[in-house]
Amino acid sequence: MAQQFFYDNQIRRYLTQFIRLVSGFQVEFGQGANGQRTLQQVPVIYGDQSRQAAQILKQNSENLLSSVPAIAVYISALDYDRDRMQDPSYIGKINVRKREYDPTTGNYLSGPGDSYTVERMMPVPYKLTLKMDIWTSNTEQKLQLWEQISTLFNPSLEIQNTDNYIDWGSLTVVELKSTIWDSRTVPSGSDESISIATLQFELPIWLSSPAKVKRLGVVTKIITNIYDANGNLTEDIFADADLLTRRVTTFRNYNLLYIGNQLKLIKNNESELLASLNSAGSVDSWAQLMNNIGQIRNGISQIRLQHPNGISEVVGTVAQHPADESVLLYDPNIDTLPANNLLAITAIIDPETVNISDLSILTPTLGTRYLITNPIGSYNNAEGAVAWGGNPVFVANANDIIEYTTTGWTVSYDSQKSQKYDFVTNLTTGIQYKFDYKENQWVKSVEGLYTPDQWSIVI
Repeated sequence: MAQQFFYDNQIRRYLTQFIRLVSGFQVEFGQGANGQRTLQQVPVIYGDQSRQAAQILKQNSENLLSSVPAIAVYISALDYDRDRMQDPSYIGKINVRKREYDPTTGNYLSGPGDSYTVERMMPVPYKLTLKMDIWTSNTEQKLQLWEQISTLFNPSLEIQNTDNYIDWGSLTVVELKSTIWDSRTVPSGSDESISIATLQFELPIWLSSPAKVKRLGVVTKIITNIYDANGNLTEDIFADADLLTRRVTTFRNYNLLYIGNQLKLIKNNESELLASLNSAGSVDSWAQLMNNIGQIRNGISQIRLQHPNGISEVVGTVAQHPADESVLLYDPNIDTLPANNLLAITAIIDPETVNISDLSILTPTLGTRYLITNPIGSYNNAEGAVAWGGNPVFVANANDIIEYTTTGWTVSYDSQKSQKYDFVTNLTTGIQYKFDYKENQWVKSVEGLYTPDQWSIVI
């Protein structure tokens, strides 16, 4: 399947903003006939310096003076910034409302307009390195420009690449990292040499995927109002037979097994269940269970899951399985799922059985994170595990998360010190896990068995 094309000029906007930032500098060329200083604005171009570029600045003619001073800006590096990496699976939602718009007059009015929900994927962190070459024909020009630029960057400035207030990567900082007073002169072997000073800047930027925008419906009719004219809740409204309500039903004799995207009924006490349903046969399908309750509406009916161990209520819509009546397809609302508070892991491994000759163990990339199911090393051993770097002795407990850094393997998450429920996603499988500090074990965050008091259905 072909990747859908998109291009939002993101890197170009960062580059444009930087060029605007370094534009407008001037140099002095002495005094004119009237005694006034003669100032010339220094142009800013994009492109690396070269002998050919220098000839272009001289308009390819030795009869013209060199078109200097000038400033050239270009990209020298664009690297993935793993230190700023967040949960790549995170999706942030924000609700926005436009002002009312009159298409006949082309003017915005004072009332509210259309409402939208914007779903934003986690942006990708990059480190943008820019170089700025200052082309001058003499030292005085260089000193003038250097003094103006060096006092501006002390050592950094903030820039904004877009005025979209819901763009969480619009702001960044431009930091001066290094300077070279005189890198080289061009053209080579010419009497009219051009001195080039080079300044290097670093920008931590974010590259965002296209957002999903959903238009929300607007309430046009109130069927039942539970508030009076003063905004107070009216108590007698609840006695009105026309008040619309939702029926929430629980089944005290049925457990619910949630695996993957499927919900399956598990009988808790079959004899009591049959008696309560006044049925002669065994209840083995959702259709039979719902006979006296109502019909499941695909994509509308909800099932609510509640863990007693620190997870808020998970709400999702259900649909009947096309081939298995004992199974419902479950689509949980992402906003009701627990949020990760730990950086994603690369994989789950058993350090006692892993292949130590694997390059992912011996020479992993920086930032590699593993959840380990068995301990590594021991403080009682003077010699550490060779595969994990034995000097100093590297020790990690089962259920810890280890990470490869510039200094070797380190314990990123100490399960022995955890005093709360922690959540993390396995990038290899895409499954979210929860660390149960009470039981000292990792389990799937929302999947598992729900007792009758932990789930309910909303028709």
